[in-house]
Amino acid sequence: MTGALLSEHGNPADVDALASGVDADGRGLPSKAWMALRRLGWTVAPPGGVRVNDRIVRMAQEQAGRVLRSVRWRADVIAGVLATWPADPDRRTPTEWDQVRAAIPGGERLPSGVIRSRTRQITSYVRRHGRLPLDVFELEPVPDTARMLLLAACDGQQATIERSEDGHRALLRLQLPVRPDPASYADWTWVACPIALPPTVPANAVLHLPTLRPTDGKVRTDLAFTHPVPKARRTGHTIALGVDWGLNTLLSAGALRLHDDGRITALGAGAQFRAGGVLAKQHRLRRISEHLHTKTGHYARLSDPALNGKAERLVEEFRRVSQRRSHLNDALARSAARWAVDQAVATRATVIYLEDLRSLEAGGMGRTTNTRLSQTVRGQIARWMRHLAAETGIAVVTVPPRNTSRHCPHCLTPLRHRKAPDRPTTPGWKWALCPDCGWQGDRDQGAWRRIAARGLTHQTKTVTDRTSGQTTIPTVIDRLEATAVLTTPVSRVDRSKTGPTRPCTNRPAPRRRRAPSPVRPQGRTGKRPEGHAPTDRPRLPRAAHRHQGVTTISTPTTGPHRPHGAALGAGFHLHAHASPPRWRPPSRISRSARDRWADQRR
Repeated sequence: MTGALLSEHGNPADVDALASGVDADGRGLPSKAWMALRRLGWTVAPPGGVRVNDRIVRMAQEQAGRVLRSVRWRADVIAGVLATWPADPDRRTPTEWDQVRAAIPGGERLPSGVIRSRTRQITSYVRRHGRLPLDVFELEPVPDTARMLLLAACDGQQATIERSEDGHRALLRLQLPVRPDPASYADWTWVACPIALPPTVPANAVLHLPTLRPTDGKVRTDLAFTHPVPKARRTGHTIALGVDWGLNTLLSAGALRLHDDGRITALGAGAQFRAGGVLAKQHRLRRISEHLHTKTGHYARLSDPALNGKAERLVEEFRRVSQRRSHLNDALARSAARWAVDQAVATRATVIYLEDLRSLEAGGMGRTTNTRLSQTVRGQIARWMRHLAAETGIAVVTVPPRNTSRHCPHCLTPLRHRKAPDRPTTPGWKWALCPDCGWQGDRDQGAWRRIAARGLTHQTKTVTDRTSGQTTIPTVIDRLEATAVLTTPVSRVDRSKTGPTRPCTNRPAPRRRRAPSPVRPQGRTGKRPEGHAPTDRPRLPRAAHRHQGVTTISTPTTGPHRPHGAALGAGFHLHAHASPPRWRPPSRISRSARDRWADQRR
């Protein structure tokens, strides 16, 4: 039924009528899609001989209405690109960029990557047909319909949901047919579906009817719930967390404080979230998927019936690898967003400032760097960060990324970038030095200071997008930017030397066990000897030679960054390295533990 609605009303006239927001009598259309379609008279009936109630028709109309409303935005973008088609589609001039943005509604804030992708789509159509398409309806086919049940369009006569007394489970009851072609209402029956609620659902949350999606022989539930949270503020922030994006170091974050007299000081040295092992696994899966895609295309060009079985197996393997990549990206995005929000909660920050890198394109930086940039999950991390921060009343605001890594956070002087702090004469990009005030530090550490300082000084210019609800600072004002500098606090503690230095011997402490040996034999194997190697296994487990702390990964200390364990397929948590939250002081490793760790590495 949803496909029939899309095929019948997927035309310019009907899409414009739905997007106008008024019906034929001039009355405003309801916000619910199925009610809007009924107001316009767009109805649909089930196939002959099949008996369904009106709630099933509502779900089909709701799904079709949401898809048709999304077509309006794509139609406006395609129309704007076609109206200002450039002389050279591969390289627009600055004047042509201004023209195409002016022709698209809201094009001033539209990422350039969206315009480029639509341009490539139209160029491919011109290459096939020899002319420009008329509109999006000629450029794209009718959208496909997803297999889902939008129970939000139903009422209690079709589905109900209740939460148990302990709060850990919920019971979903809905009417389902007992046969594929129900001929009467007697062929429908009530089915009880118990749902285990994850710990992320608060105890005081109100559950709403979910969306059901059959996937791989199981039924997945997209459960929506509402619960009261503190309201995030746009202005009035005094403590802010700045977050900078990176490649090797995925996130670099730190907090700044805005004082009453206008001074801005840093609260600590900042923290980092590194996921080199996870990114290496992504790279390995990407190479596998590219290889499978090439082989599948080769089999399709051969058109040999004897190879159909192999081609089907390759397609299934390609689907599984793509699913693994999607799950890995989602896990990485959730982990990084959770870490950033935890840092904001620990420092009592009321706002998180991010770089607005939606217009960043992977091009002109080498094949390897371009591939790594295209594989980043910045959009997913920002989305999860907004979702998690909203639960604690923390605002997430994007700021312009101009010169955040180029200027000094203390004096706004252009920095000089070097390869490493101990190699000040070797050109590079990782280490930054200020020729004016003498500040030096990691490039990413200076970037989050600039981002947070820019957000604190420009917080009165924060605007909220009415469509997406996201808060952003659209432009940088030079008058406010001049005040976005950090003030180094002056230490009032006298650190002058008052006595001789305590002697320190070069002889290492003996390696001893933290716990004493057992006093009696343990089983038939006898007394366990003192040492760090277990005796119950013939060899050490995989990756046991690495230092696997709570916040560490298997990163080599010498040579280039080569996480071999991740490339061979080790787990996710062994390769996610995050600085601990500020409420837990960093643990100090004793000399004996350091010696044991060195022996394991050798």
